[in-house]
Amino acid sequence: MPLLRRSLLAAAAAASLPAIALGIAPGIARAAPASDPALGLRTLGDPKAKVHVIEYFSLTCTHCADFANETMPEVESKLITPGKVYWIFRDFPLDRVALTAAMVARTLPPERYAPFIFALFASQDRWAFAPDVNSTAELGKTAALAGMSSDTFQKAIANKTLETFILGEAREAQEKYHVDSTPTFIINGQPHAGEMPYADFANLIAAASG
Repeated sequence: MPLLRRSLLAAAAAASLPAIALGIAPGIARAAPASDPALGLRTLGDPKAKVHVIEYFSLTCTHCADFANETMPEVESKLITPGKVYWIFRDFPLDRVALTAAMVARTLPPERYAPFIFALFASQDRWAFAPDVNSTAELGKTAALAGMSSDTFQKAIANKTLETFILGEAREAQEKYHVDSTPTFIINGQPHAGEMPYADFANLIAAASG
């Protein structure tokens, strides 16, 4: 299974992400105040499911897009909807564009989060690899289709608290699970890196189910 381009820390240096954010202590991702829904969990399925999966992904990762477009529909219909798997989305942005996209996604109401990121993965070629200014413009168009006003979009991409929170989640992933590529799946506490077809993923779920 191929590993992606670089770790978050290397990407952050290349993209000039704030050094202070990268120094956040592990655990900040768990400390989201209840008053700020943008910092809350983004999930699919029943939390009582026997298998919990944390997906660490970057919205500019082509392997993450392939998993979302090709494998995730079956995962959702055969594992999540029947109550076998509880899915937790966690951001691991590999570059500034991915970080911006993650901030926009989290600013939407929670029920619009998953449809929005799947729409971003489906249209990744259009927005993810353009110069930053063009990527931001394309993100704004997609956010508008999801019901986000221009004013809310501008506030989302300037939200330093949200930026710090997302980078804190990524830092925690590195320190707790040694995540260094995307997608990485934490299945009942065990990390599995790389895009995979549904059959392979379903085998991992079956093994975790005991």
